[in-house]
Amino acid sequence: MQHIAFGPDPLADSMRLTEGPMPVPGAGELLIAVDHAGVNRPDVQQRAGKYPPPPGASPILGLEVSGTIAALGAGVTGWNLGDAVCALTPGGGYAQYCLAPAGQALPVPAGWSLERAAGLCETWFTVWANLVDIGGLSAGQRVLVHGGSSGIGLAAIELIKLRGAQSIVTVGDEDKARFCREYGAGAAINYKSEDFVARVRELTGGAGVDLVLDMVGGDYIPRNLEVLRRDGRLLLIALQRGSRAEVDFNLVMRNRLVITGSTMRPRTIGEKTLIRDALRREVWPGCEAGRVHVHVHATFPLVQAAEAHRLMESGRHIGKILLRVAS
Repeated sequence: MQHIAFGPDPLADSMRLTEGPMPVPGAGELLIAVDHAGVNRPDVQQRAGKYPPPPGASPILGLEVSGTIAALGAGVTGWNLGDAVCALTPGGGYAQYCLAPAGQALPVPAGWSLERAAGLCETWFTVWANLVDIGGLSAGQRVLVHGGSSGIGLAAIELIKLRGAQSIVTVGDEDKARFCREYGAGAAINYKSEDFVARVRELTGGAGVDLVLDMVGGDYIPRNLEVLRRDGRLLLIALQRGSRAEVDFNLVMRNRLVITGSTMRPRTIGEKTLIRDALRREVWPGCEAGRVHVHVHATFPLVQAAEAHRLMESGRHIGKILLRVAS
């Protein structure tokens, strides 16, 4: 089985195509013949030695795939050989075959290609778990989303719209701002030319937002607290600018703010299955009705995984970056 391996050098050039053993599905697992794999920021972090896989997970990169079921582990029901699926994986996606717990797989939405479906799971599991399960997103709320043009950001824009709420996003240039507005964001702020705190206050008439979805961290953390209205929630999903910040907790206490964070990979299969079930019930009908999309910025053949990582690291992309695995 061909897969991407990487060496101790943290640079993307350390990645190479190599041969490895065929995975064997255990109880409750699916073996997926991979058609496409999603490229995500945690893959880049793992390659650089900053995001080690949890115990028992494949050391091969790749947290989401699409493809067809090649084998069923003991006790798996509700799936058949040859079914077209997309799945959140514990690792191993940059390969011809990948294992995934059956509870983390979803049918490819009707009318969708395997290519587009490969970009669904990592982003939608993440935004649902944080905005809905933790954040309590509901109709009429306002949400600030940092990194609005990323795969996570675009999924958040659509989820917020599906729930009857309004999104404000931050982006790094005017082209990304225009794209996000056309994608459904209520407003887009270029953080390089505008102070997002002042601009959010202006857009909300000084009221602030109910939720902030933040993948930046660092010095953004106290600034995020400034834009939250009373009983607001700061939802941290990544810390690209660092894990430390100086915070005035008088503001937290005065406005009854909640600061919380989460990662997806260490969650139990049971927890992820509950998220999967919610997505199938609440989001998959929107996929099939044309209300939910995946914007694919670029697709690379598996052998060019290093190029895909360099594009991810550059920040020049909008939406998803994928690897084409099937020939």
